[in-house]
Order: sequence, then C-alpha cells, then structure tokens
Amino acid sequence: MPQRSNRTEKLDLRLTRAAKRTLQAAAAAQRKSVSEFVLDTALSEAEERLADRRVFMLDAKSWDAYVAALDAPPRRHARLERLFREPSVFDPKSEP
Repeated sequence: MPQRSNRTEKLDLRLTRAAKRTLQAAAAAQRKSVSEFVLDTALSEAEERLADRRVFMLDAKSWDAYVAALDAPPRRHARLERLFREPSVFDPKSEP
C-alpha cells in the first residue's frame, strides 16, 4: 500500500450539478471518495501532459547528435554581441 503523505493544500472548484453527479458515480465505481478520485485522475492527467516536457526518447544516432550539439562550442552571433555592447536600461547611469 502506498504511503500516504499529509495533505496541507486545498483546491476548490465550481461545477455543475451534472458534473458533480458524474464525478460521484465514477468515484463510487472505483470505490474511492470523490476527493481521491478527482485528485488521482487530475494528477494522472497532469503527469501525462507533462511527460513530453521531462522525458524524451532518442535512438542512438539522434542521441549522439544531441550530445555533440551540447558539447560543441557556442556559435558567434554578431548581432547578439553588438546588442551586449550597447548600454542597457538596467545599467546604472553614471553621474556627471
């Protein structure tokens, strides 16, 4: 059985009567409280939506190209270098 941690945060939401009945029925079908059902389902969906932002799979050739790009020295960008030479609005102004 997974270890249960203390839940200290609260999330409120408004929903229609029909939506509430649907959630209650689905929770009952899984023998869970509505809170457990909504939390489990929402977390599962959130993890699935975030997965492609945290984990990505590459074949060996693509991995080698990825590592080579990371290890390569940075390319020079003349426009960027010129921009950094210009005074910034965030630089302290010199007093006369």
